[in-house]
Formats: sequence, C-alpha cells, structure tokens
Amino acid sequence: MANVVVVGAQWGDEGKGKIVDWLSERADVIVRFQGGHNAGHTLVIGGKVYKLNALPSGVVRGGKLSVIGNGVVLDPWHLLKEIAAIREQGVDISPENLMVAENTPLIMPFHGELDRAREAQASGSNAKIGTTGRGIGPTYEDKVGRRVIRVADLADDETLQQRVDRALVHHNALRAGLGLDPIDREGLLAELRALAPQLLPYAKPVWKVLHDLRRAGKRILFEGAQGSLLDIDFGTYPFVTSSNVIAGQAATGTGLGPNAVDYSLGIVKAYTTRVGAGPFPTELFDADGDRLGERGHEFGTVTGRKRRCGWFDAVLVRQTCALSGMKGIALTKLDVLDGFKTIRICTGYDVDGTHYDYLPTQAALQARAKPIYEEMEGWSESTQGARSWNDLPGAAVKYVRRIEELIQCPVALLSTSPERDDTILVTDPFAD
Repeated sequence: MANVVVVGAQWGDEGKGKIVDWLSERADVIVRFQGGHNAGHTLVIGGKVYKLNALPSGVVRGGKLSVIGNGVVLDPWHLLKEIAAIREQGVDISPENLMVAENTPLIMPFHGELDRAREAQASGSNAKIGTTGRGIGPTYEDKVGRRVIRVADLADDETLQQRVDRALVHHNALRAGLGLDPIDREGLLAELRALAPQLLPYAKPVWKVLHDLRRAGKRILFEGAQGSLLDIDFGTYPFVTSSNVIAGQAATGTGLGPNAVDYSLGIVKAYTTRVGAGPFPTELFDADGDRLGERGHEFGTVTGRKRRCGWFDAVLVRQTCALSGMKGIALTKLDVLDGFKTIRICTGYDVDGTHYDYLPTQAALQARAKPIYEEMEGWSESTQGARSWNDLPGAAVKYVRRIEELIQCPVALLSTSPERDDTILVTDPFAD
C-alpha cells in the first residue's frame, strides 16, 4: 500500500486539482505541504464547481482527513472565509476532518501590503516577479528570519505579544523605507486574539498524527501547489515562488521522513503555459498560441490573468521528472490539441549555436534559448471525454507515447476533460 505525492511538473496550472480529487477517493488522508493561497485548484464534481486556494482538495470528499502541513504559509482569515464558502456549497468541514499543523507560519495583513508595495515599486517588466500580492514571499522570509507568527503562538498571549513585537521591529523599518504607515500593534493583536478561538480548534501536532496514521496503514496523498519550474531552488529564478515545490518537500513540509513517499506523480499539461514574467522557450505569439489559450480556458484561477501558451517542452518536463524522482505522470488537457493539423514538441535548445538537453541555470542563457522542435501529425477527431485508449485517435496515442520517450517517464493517468471520471488509468499510484 503506497503513499503518493503529487506535484506540478511545469509552471503550475497543470490540472492538479482534478487529479488530486480523483486520487483522493483512494486515499484516507490528503495533505498540503507547501505554498499558500496563491495556488488555485478548481474541482468539477457532478457538475458542481469548487474553487480552493488554501484548503486541501480532499475536503470535498466525505470520510477523508484533510491536513495543512507546516510547509504551508497560511492566511488564517482567508482560510476561515474559504471554509465558510465551501460549507455553503454543502460540504462539511470541522476539526474532525481538517487539521492545521501547530507550527504553520501565518500570513499577516502586513505581509500582503509589503508584497504589493515591492511589486509596485519595481521598474520595468524584468524587475517584476509577477507575485499575486498575497504575502506569500514575505511570510517565507519571516519564517527564515525567525520572526514569523505561528499557529501555536495564538494559544498564549504573552508569546503572541513577543512574536508580534519582533516582527514589527523588522517590518516597520521596511515600511518606512517604502513610504507606508507603521503597523498598528494593538489593532493587530486585537485581530489575532479574536481569530485564535476560531483557528485553534483545527491545530494539531500534524507530524505525530501523520506518523500514527502511516503506522496504522492509512493511505496518504501529499498535494503540491504551483509547479516544479517555480521551485525556489530549481525553478527559473528569480521568477519563482518562495517555497520548494518538488516532491522532496513533502517530507519536510509535513514532518514525515523521506521514506514516507512511495510514488511521486507529476502532473503535466499536454502543452505548456505560464502566468507572469520569466523565460518561456516554447511560447507562441501566433494563432496557434491564441487557440491553445481559448480552447484551454487559460486564465489563472486566483488572479484571472491570461496565461502565456506554447508547445509542449519535453526538455523541461524531463528535468522536473528527474528532480522529483517521478515514477509516472498524469497527462492533462489532451483534448485541447484536438483539431491541430501538426503539433510540435520541444526536444532541445539552441543557445548561441550550442545544443542543450536541459535548461541552463544562467538567466542570460535561458533568455536566449531557442527551442528545437520535432513535428508530429495532429488529429481531427475529438478526444474529449475519452476513458480508454481505444477511444483515442491513433495520432493522439502516438503523441502520448512520444512524450513518454522524451521525458523518460511513463504516463500513469491520462485526463481528457475537467470531469473527474474522464480519466484513463494506466497505473494506480497507490498500488505501487
């Protein structure tokens, strides 16, 4: 009986929500282990749409335990609003089926203000990171700087005041330089004291609970946010998120050891998209790119920003599969490619006459990387809603098989629409 970690293998928006929901039916516990509420997951179940940012995807499934791990940075006010919104859709959420790690860092209102002020003062498109402005980055900075407020701090007023004072010494100095007013200490403390009785019932020693559940033979699904190419260490720096996104973070972001993960599953879109600034070698600026965006409804769940679109980049996905030790991928949105006469796959880069079979780390080289394409025949038949290989056109099957060869990782699941049942299962990750 395996435990599974699911991570995005591109720049995010790969369709993790549907795949995690599909897998959650086989899991007992669903755990978020990194990121914040800047990640949007859209689930379509029985025609009803659920949009989640902070909550694990498993909350919409009855009889499951959902967990927010210590690797997450949590906006508590947003979490409570999201819980209320999902409850209004008929989903039961309580401390019985949702828990938050006691050592989870909290996003404060001043983190979002700092985030937005920095981005507003950045001059030129190259200086802007493309942050959602929700305070994710500044909270991770405070975590490393040992001045963050954590969930457990809400339980003791003396400790809470000490944590707030330490944070304010740093942030008020920053705010002065950015032309922002000082933080209202008493107002912030009042907000946190009012928040405490609402949030603390969900607080638990997650590391211990998960350890006990694992020993009891429960299946655990680790749910990643964003995409591997946004990883703080291995992404297209500095146009990245502020956490580690690759599979290894599942261990430190929950308190379980690395041997807790048996199967790493990468979510991969059948083409490539990206939101915000940063290198994108296969980006299209023509009718094909517009068509991918329109057919794929490529707008950010959180920001509403239009996503940049391009052909499938096998070089990048091979790289992210290696970084996360992926045993299989879930290929999504294959139906978006229906009707293209020819389809291109990037198999390498040309950088000033030098061939690369990986994306170099140096930003200047990334910016000059030109894709080397392989062309494949497209298909006119529809793949939407296919639930078996026999339902797919031959050219579509060839496309999927070629992707497997190029990324050196097999397809475990194939998604052909947003509906959870429109999925072709090749390998059940939980049966690894």
